[in-house]
Amino acid sequence: MSNQMVVFEQVYKKYPGNITAVENLSFNIERGELVFLAGHSGAGKSTILKLIAGILTATDGLVMVNGIDLSKTKQNHRTFIRQHIGFIFQDHKILFDRSVFDNVRLALDVLGYGEKELKNRVTKAIASVGLEHKIHAMPEQLSGGEQQRLCIARAVVHRPKILIADEPTANLDRGNALRILELFKMFHKAGVTIIISAHDENILSDYGKRIIRINQGQLGG
Repeated sequence: MSNQMVVFEQVYKKYPGNITAVENLSFNIERGELVFLAGHSGAGKSTILKLIAGILTATDGLVMVNGIDLSKTKQNHRTFIRQHIGFIFQDHKILFDRSVFDNVRLALDVLGYGEKELKNRVTKAIASVGLEHKIHAMPEQLSGGEQQRLCIARAVVHRPKILIADEPTANLDRGNALRILELFKMFHKAGVTIIISAHDENILSDYGKRIIRINQGQLGG
């Protein structure tokens, strides 16, 4: 098995209106790496993460993730995302009409887990982010940092091989941001490949094992 978890080879992504978000981009990420994507707003970081997750398809070039060519059918994309990737979206996508427990269980419901295994995994995922005392709380009862931890629990409950986070610390104060990054560090030590987009250079210098800088959809400062 190749040690490359993510391979981009001359990748392009264009949106309607001939807007180029990613241009001739090539890089590799090895299994078990902790990588930051750095760059200004609009640099193409979110597009790159969605290409890795199979949410978007490249206009041209090769995107390989865990040995799977993501230029293939959309059905393969959906199966791959469900089984191998945990994605923490910039806008959270929390369901505010469901409890912490019920938000986290959604991924396992989709994968068809039995109730006993589901309850065990959900409880462990919530405890891993320090929210066990809020397991039956509703999202509006959580602070901003706690809501982000809920998103992380939901992303890791199915024990993915890759954890992707789009600006997970953007709306948090420094204390909460550092706590969130410590959680990512913990999952990284457990062997998960982690890819995080961020723009705070101070945080990157403290936590970045490797930083890939993106500028106008290309590698660069």
